[in-house]
Amino acid sequence: MLGFDSRAARAAWSVFLVALLLAGVYFVRRVLLVFVLAILCAYLLAPLVNAVDRFIARGRSRTYSLAAVYVLLVGLLIAGGILIGNKVAEEASNLATGFPNFVGALKQKLASPDPAWLQPVKHSVLAQIDQRAQSFGSAALPVIQSLGTHVVGVLSNVVFVVLIPILSFFFLKDGRKLKEQALALVGGRRAAMWEDILSDLNVLLGQFIRALAILSLATLTVYSVFFAMAGVPYAILLASVAALLEFIPLAGPLTAAVVILLAAALSGAGHILLVLAFLIAYRFFQDYILSPHLMSAGVALHPLLVIFGALAGAELAGIPGMFLSVPTLAALRVLYVRARKAQRLPAISPTL
Repeated sequence: MLGFDSRAARAAWSVFLVALLLAGVYFVRRVLLVFVLAILCAYLLAPLVNAVDRFIARGRSRTYSLAAVYVLLVGLLIAGGILIGNKVAEEASNLATGFPNFVGALKQKLASPDPAWLQPVKHSVLAQIDQRAQSFGSAALPVIQSLGTHVVGVLSNVVFVVLIPILSFFFLKDGRKLKEQALALVGGRRAAMWEDILSDLNVLLGQFIRALAILSLATLTVYSVFFAMAGVPYAILLASVAALLEFIPLAGPLTAAVVILLAAALSGAGHILLVLAFLIAYRFFQDYILSPHLMSAGVALHPLLVIFGALAGAELAGIPGMFLSVPTLAALRVLYVRARKAQRLPAISPTL
């Protein structure tokens, strides 16, 4: 005779609720992305706001510190757009205009008779260039030429320019109050565990987004200086592309390296091997020295997990999913470690 198993029913109900929650998160992922980006922006600005709070506001309302930081941020964005944005748009336009000359120079190099054993490969490459260069130019170059316009168009989107800074403002202003209210809702014995989890996530997300910002700024600076010294054309454009792609794990740096090497090859600069050696050396420096120094052990993940997270994030949410894959996996690691620790506490408590 069949009976009703209450334990199995509770397990099935829990699985159903988790599946329903995941489905809801998937359907509202665009809205959640805006809030997550606002939280990360708040973490990025928090050290500056705290410094202004200590040395300028001096006990006044936190709103004054936030207003001062936002005014400074707007000024820096305007100055950066004038100094770097115009140069990037100019170099992108020059690249689009000079593309036929780059293709001609590359074809001339490949047409040389030496070495003889490489001739079949050269003929195959020349055939591919003749076949695809025209379609590439007609499809990709208008986008490159209007790169500045596209960037301005993206930045002019009301979501990214208005909503994210506004949400970040409220997170910075009322973050502690929101945390206290969330812990009050939990209550009971698990409040201490969730307070530890939130504290760990606070440190983790802060270190993650600040480390990414520093890595991106370092890439922009080092690449610009090296390309200018080595005579690689479009130095600011290539360095800016590489700096932006630093925010995408795994695929971003690889894509930047391919773009830089193609640009150096098409321009006929003659520094392909030097550029390749620089890219490899800088990657080792950043991945094994600079990045571990900036990110704590709580953010560090096994390379296999990073690859899995980047691929899964790309399938679920495209580029934003790839960007958020590392902090998501690190946050899940924090939840797992804290939950295991909370389960062990009663077992190791001393007995009287």
